[in-house]
Amino acid sequence: MKEKIEIIYEDENVIAVSKASGIYTIAGDGQDKTKTVLHILSKQIGEKLIPIHILDVEASGVLVFAKNATAYEYIRSQFENKTVVRKYITLLSGFVQEDEGEINMPILISSGDVSIDVTGKEAITKFKVLERFKSYTLVEAFPVTSMRCQLRAHFWSIGNPIAIDAEFGVNEPILLSSIKRKYKSKKGQQERPLISRLTLHLESLTLKVPNTNEKRTFISSLPKDFEITLNKLEKYGR
Repeated sequence: MKEKIEIIYEDENVIAVSKASGIYTIAGDGQDKTKTVLHILSKQIGEKLIPIHILDVEASGVLVFAKNATAYEYIRSQFENKTVVRKYITLLSGFVQEDEGEINMPILISSGDVSIDVTGKEAITKFKVLERFKSYTLVEAFPVTSMRCQLRAHFWSIGNPIAIDAEFGVNEPILLSSIKRKYKSKKGQQERPLISRLTLHLESLTLKVPNTNEKRTFISSLPKDFEITLNKLEKYGR
């Protein structure tokens, strides 16, 4: 875990950061709050912060926090009115046939469980295929609504779960030996995975900043493990 959080943008009302994989946004039941983005960032800048949205612990990408209640309400209303634009990059299992599409499947959250259910709340995700490999498909995903685990549940529902996902797919790391023909392992050494966590990254987030009425886009670069995996897939995974 990094000792400091990477700051993308900051003013008197909001702060946008790039979250690394493996760190919680906020503390849940029984979790150490001192090891969350909220706590570390608050301590880092010396201000109290209000979380506006969260990312799964294994996901990475843009996170935005408010510095006061007015800013929180201003930005939160944009999420509720579906005017915030979020672009995720995600690697899916299998071959996605459509070049682009929309998944409109209600999501039910009950006792902490997330499922696709007709009795659930509206959930809409748009997506566009960026690249296809032999066993995986790289897509851009644009959630219109903001349901918990929405992208994970939606891509699972169409038969293309996120490549590594313990809850909605298969929790197995991507190995070079699984995509490279005639792969030779180094004697006496165990192969290290290319990536072993949820292949989901919030690359950009666009919203209006409080007091300016100006739209801003915050961008977070792909983490190294994700980038390396894509490089190897481009070279060996077709």
